[in-house]
Amino acid sequence: MAHMNRRRFHQALFGTTVSLCLPRIGQAEATEDLFARATRARLAPDEYPETEVWAYDGSVPGPVIRVPQGGQVSRKFINELPQASSVHWHGIRIDNAMDGVAGLTQDAVEPGTDFLYDFTVPDAGTYWYHPHNRSWEQMARGLYGALIVEEAESGPEVDLDEVLLIDDWRLTDQAQIADDFGAMHDWAHAGRVGNWITVNGDGAWSRDIKHLSRMRLRLVNTANARIFALETRGLDGWVVALDGMPLETPERLDRLTLAPAQRADLIVDVTAEDGEEALLVSFERDGGYAIAGFPVRGKARAARLANPAPLPPNPVAALGSLREARRADLLMEGGAMGGMRGAMMGGRMMSMRDMAAAGKVWAFNGMADMGDTPLIEADRGETIRIALTNDTAWPHAMHLHGHHFRKIAIDGSLGPLRDTLLMERDETAEIAFVADNPGVWLLHCHMLEHSAAGMMTWLRVA
Repeated sequence: MAHMNRRRFHQALFGTTVSLCLPRIGQAEATEDLFARATRARLAPDEYPETEVWAYDGSVPGPVIRVPQGGQVSRKFINELPQASSVHWHGIRIDNAMDGVAGLTQDAVEPGTDFLYDFTVPDAGTYWYHPHNRSWEQMARGLYGALIVEEAESGPEVDLDEVLLIDDWRLTDQAQIADDFGAMHDWAHAGRVGNWITVNGDGAWSRDIKHLSRMRLRLVNTANARIFALETRGLDGWVVALDGMPLETPERLDRLTLAPAQRADLIVDVTAEDGEEALLVSFERDGGYAIAGFPVRGKARAARLANPAPLPPNPVAALGSLREARRADLLMEGGAMGGMRGAMMGGRMMSMRDMAAAGKVWAFNGMADMGDTPLIEADRGETIRIALTNDTAWPHAMHLHGHHFRKIAIDGSLGPLRDTLLMERDETAEIAFVADNPGVWLLHCHMLEHSAAGMMTWLRVA
């Protein structure tokens, strides 16, 4: 299989225009039922066969579900897969029973059965949905889709609002998904990293656009483990939201890093001229690759629009006193080249050899997988601080369910609201959030192989 993508970044540098096929996947209206089933998709170029995938409602990605802020999502999930599954509504601060974590908030939905997800959406922004049972396999087979919550107030003035779900796939020479799920090398190292990048299920995604058009691009990293370093060419603009939550002030767009599960909303103006092509570029060790193209056809207006105003804030509770906040420590251990000699699992201490035999090579605070005791128990409305230490040789994308948090800088300043934090090797960080959503909530690495191999814990909010 060709490496990464057919369209190389040097084409942009030398002005080469590449003809791309139009996307096949539109923004479908939400339906009453949400099916998960096996099907085929055209991921690779036409000279390859279609790829056997698992998909929601027969497409990769699944249908874009759009609802107004404060509206209701009601979907009967029908499982037609050969495995049990569930649906996690990533980033949405919803009722605990609807969070979709098999084994924690609900039983897994067995093949041939269904489960009704019914909840309100308090926050506007860019979110997504995916399985939370054997996620490391089911997502790698194509199960994910976007959930877009429209602002209650008027949104920003744009000519196009586009959702871009960015994924990488591990494909064979026949464009089939490699079936080496559970490979210990992946689990103990960086996770399952693929060899073919798609946007909205297309290895050569494009959308025609006019010069000086303004777009809202909603970027979602749906990959199992790949971290995307993104830049634009022929597009100039701002980051206006991260992980669904608006920034207080839009930030000028430069290089943007998206860890697995992270999202970013961009407002961009098309500065490429008529006849050129604006690009979204992913940078890797061996160079940059254009992963999405915007061929410019015509002119939208005579001059650029004014700088965008901030998006309206979501109703997230303000942090209380950080000095008086309840605290917890989270030490990340294990993996290849890690220093962990053993960890608790199943109520007993196990050696690294025994853990590896059980498929567990990572731990939090010396515990592989979730123990009987939560990392922290909080009263509703309490402000919580968690100090994280990545004592491993690999990065981790730490995702907290049911809440958004802020990173506390060394000088005490607070970062933007997020639900997923990228922790580099040997990095320490501290986050704070208001525990205002009752229930039991997962905290785990969203490098899916790391989570499956032990990197998960939980919190209880009374």
